[in-house]
Amino acid sequence: MTDAKPSKSARKREYQELQALGEQLILLGDEELDAIQTDEYLIEQVREARRITAHGALRRQKQLIGKIMRDVDPEPIRAALVVLGQSDRHDKAIFKRAERWRDRLATEGNTALQAFYAESGGASRQLDSYVKSHEGASDGKLRREIRRKIFREIHRILADQQHIAGPGI
Repeated sequence: MTDAKPSKSARKREYQELQALGEQLILLGDEELDAIQTDEYLIEQVREARRITAHGALRRQKQLIGKIMRDVDPEPIRAALVVLGQSDRHDKAIFKRAERWRDRLATEGNTALQAFYAESGGASRQLDSYVKSHEGASDGKLRREIRRKIFREIHRILADQQHIAGPGI
């Protein structure tokens, strides 16, 4: 008895899955793409796909990427995309935490500032200054501008904290 080879439909599904995986590479930034250890020709074609604006040409380039993916081991690419997805989730979590702290600092002032310092484990003169300025500002436009500055400083502190502690926060 001979081994049954996969049906044409099964092969087509596999090829479409590989093409979809290749299309995910197009959405990555240069640094993320460089971090993936894979075929240089594939990376070159992914970069080319980013430059293409015509719909038909882009479709053909994606098909070419799918064809190249047939000859490349997809597991390192999948693993790298999972890691990058986790990094993205951490970045979003930091962003949401910064938004919550900004809102709390804008409404509660100094009491929330002390709670933030207790949680983050440090103090920032710049953040102190922004919170005091926000409390004293009466102009709506100025208050919004200060809230943005508060957010940026909180985000910086939380991102630094995340960088030092690692992705397990």
